[in-house]
Amino acid sequence: MGGFRTGFEQGTKSLGIEAECVFSSDIKPYAVEIYKKNFNNEYVHGDINHVASEDIPDFDVLLGGFPCQPFSNAGKREGFTDTRGTLFFEIERILDVKKPKYFILENVEGLVTHEKAHKHHPHGETLKVILEKLHALGYTVSWNVLNAKDFGLAQSRQRIYIVGTREREIDLYNFERKETKLREVLEQGLPVVDTDLSRKLLSHFTPEQLQGKAIKDKRGGDNNISAWDIGMKGEVDADQKVLLNKIMRARRNKKWAELKGIAWMDGMPLTQEEIETFYTHDNLDAMLADLVEKDYLRLEHPKDLVVMTDENGKTKKVRQPRTDLPKGYNLFAGKLSYEINKILDSNDVTPTLVASDIDRIYVIDNGGLRNLTFIELNRLFGFPDNFNVGTDKRKAYDLYGNTVAVPIVSEITKKLLED
Repeated sequence: MGGFRTGFEQGTKSLGIEAECVFSSDIKPYAVEIYKKNFNNEYVHGDINHVASEDIPDFDVLLGGFPCQPFSNAGKREGFTDTRGTLFFEIERILDVKKPKYFILENVEGLVTHEKAHKHHPHGETLKVILEKLHALGYTVSWNVLNAKDFGLAQSRQRIYIVGTREREIDLYNFERKETKLREVLEQGLPVVDTDLSRKLLSHFTPEQLQGKAIKDKRGGDNNISAWDIGMKGEVDADQKVLLNKIMRARRNKKWAELKGIAWMDGMPLTQEEIETFYTHDNLDAMLADLVEKDYLRLEHPKDLVVMTDENGKTKKVRQPRTDLPKGYNLFAGKLSYEINKILDSNDVTPTLVASDIDRIYVIDNGGLRNLTFIELNRLFGFPDNFNVGTDKRKAYDLYGNTVAVPIVSEITKKLLED
C-alpha cells in the first residue's frame, strides 16, 4: 500500500535528506495497484520468496512487515508453523546478503507474547528467535510496542517496531507525545445511511447517546446496545430489559455448570427457579413467555461436553443436549455484531481499526449515521488526504487494516538517520 514508504519519506524530508526507493515487493494485487497509483506507477515485484537477494539493488534501509495473522489474536497464533510467518526468514535472507545499514520492521503486538513460556518473561520464544537471528547478522537491535494515539493519530493501534543499525542502539521509548481526537479528523455534512437498524437506533437514542456504543446481543456492558434496547424483534418494557440484561450476564457464571453436573458452557440456559435467585418480579412467568414469543429468549436443554469417536478412531469433543435436565431460558441466537457494529465517540480515539470491521464502524453526522470516508481513514493512519486507495471499499479496508501508522515510521526514521 505504501505506508512504510510514506512514513519514511516524511521523516527523511524533515531531515533534509533526499531518499530514493530502489525496490518494493508485495504479493497482494490490490496493494500493488494502489502503490502504483501513489508512487508514479513504479514497478512492484511480487512474491519476495521468488526474488533472489542478488537481484535486489544495493540499499541503505530495509522497511518491512511480515504477515501478522500468525501472531494476531484475531488469527490462530500459529507463528512460524504458519507459512505466512516464515516470511521473516526471507527478510533475514535479504539482510544477510545485502547488509544494509538499517532496518525497520513492524508487526502486531501479539508477536511479543507469542509462545511465551512464563508470564514473567519479557517476551515469547518467537520474538526471541527473531531478535537472536538479527543480532547474529551483526545488527544492534531495539524494539518496543508503540501506540499510534501517542503519535498524533486519533486511533489506538499498538504494534511492535523492531529497529536495527550497524552501530548505536536506537531509543524507541522517548518520543514527543502528540494527541488528536476523532472529531479533529472527521468531515462534516456528508450523506448518512437510512436502514432499518439506523432508524431503530435513532428512534430509541439521541445521536449524542449513541456515541461510543457497540451494537451486539451476547455481551453486556455500559457501552453496549442489544436488540431489545431498540425493539429489533418487538418492543419490550423497562422491566424486561433489566431481566434480559441480568440473564445475559448470569448465564456465563460457572456455578451453573457445577449445580447441573455438566461441563461449563459460555451461555447456560437457566430455569425460572435459577433466574429467581438473581431476579424477582410478580409477573415473571408472563415476562418470560412474552420474551420467548418475541424470540429474545428460547427454551432449550443445557449442553454437555461429550467425547465422540469417528470411524477412523479419532476423538473430538462436541456439545450435546442433556435431555434428562430441565430446559432453561437462554438468549435467542442473536448476533455478536450487526451491519452497524460500533458507533465511534468523536471525543475519543478509535479502537484499533481492523480489516474485517471497518465497514461496520460508523460515526455521527448530520444527526444520522455513516461510514468513515477514505479521507478520514487516511487521516486515522497518517496518510495525506489525497492518498488514493481506489474505489473498491472492501479491498481498501483490507489494506487499511493491515498497514502501518505512518507517523510512527516517520519518527523512527528521524531517530535512525539524525546526527
